[in-house]
Amino acid sequence: MIKKGIILAGGTATRLFPLTATTSKQLLPVYDRQMIFYPLNTLIKAGIREILIIVAPEHSGQFLNLLGSMFKKYGVNLYFEVQQVPRGLADAFILGESFIEKDNVMMILGDNIFEDDLAKFIKKFKKGGLIFAKKIFDDPRRYGIVEFSKNGKVISIEEKPVRPKSDYCVTGAYVFDRRVVAMAKNLKPSDRGEIEITDINNKYLLMGELAVEKIKGEWLDAGTFDSLLEAGHIVKNKKLYKNFHPLIDKAMAGFNAEMKEICKKKLL
Repeated sequence: MIKKGIILAGGTATRLFPLTATTSKQLLPVYDRQMIFYPLNTLIKAGIREILIIVAPEHSGQFLNLLGSMFKKYGVNLYFEVQQVPRGLADAFILGESFIEKDNVMMILGDNIFEDDLAKFIKKFKKGGLIFAKKIFDDPRRYGIVEFSKNGKVISIEEKPVRPKSDYCVTGAYVFDRRVVAMAKNLKPSDRGEIEITDINNKYLLMGELAVEKIKGEWLDAGTFDSLLEAGHIVKNKKLYKNFHPLIDKAMAGFNAEMKEICKKKLL
C-alpha cells in the first residue's frame, strides 16, 4: 500500500495570466472548490494520509491559510515544501526525499482532475512504476506519448514527440517505489533545461517494471482558460463534485463553518 503522496503545485502558470498573477493556478476554482482538492481527493481515496504539497514561494502562505489545519482532526497530515525554481516534474522526488524516506510514493500534478477512481490500481501497487494513459483527440505532440504493441505491451514513451506513435498520452499521476529518488537525482536536464518525468518512466520501462493502466473517464488538465472553464462545466454536468471522499467534504464543511464564525466576529 502507498503511504506517501506528493502534489506538485508550484510553477508560475503564465498561460493563465492575469488570473495567476495574484494566486496559484491550483487555488483557482473548479466549480464549487479550489482545484487543489481534486488531486487531494485522488490521494485520499487511495488510502494515502501523508501528503506533501510542493508550492511556489510567492503562494505558500495562501496554501497554508486554506489547508494548514483543515485536515488535522481527520487523520490526514499535510506537509509543505517550497520550490524556489521549477526544474521539471521529476524534481518533486528530490524535494520530497526526506518526506519519502524508504516508502513507495505517488505523485500527482495539482492541476489534474480524474473522473476514474485510481484507488483500485494504487492499492495493489508493490514495486516498480505505475502510470496512467488516456486516449486523446487533440494534438498528441503536446504530451508524453505511450506506444503499445498489438498485444497491449508498452514499447516506448516519448516526451512531446514530433511524430507521435500513438494517441495515448501519459496523465499527471505517477506511482513509484523508493528507488525513484535516486533515479531523479541522477537525471541530466533535457534540452528544455528540466529533469523529465519521462526519463524516469523509461528507466522503469527498461527494467521491465513499468505498468501502464489505460483510463476511460474524463481527464482534465486545467492549464488554459478554455480547459479551466471546460473543467468546471464537466464537473457540474457530470456531477463529479459528488465523487469526493466524505473526509474531504467534512473537512471543508468544518472549515467553512469556522470561517463564517470568524467573519461574524469581525463584523461585531
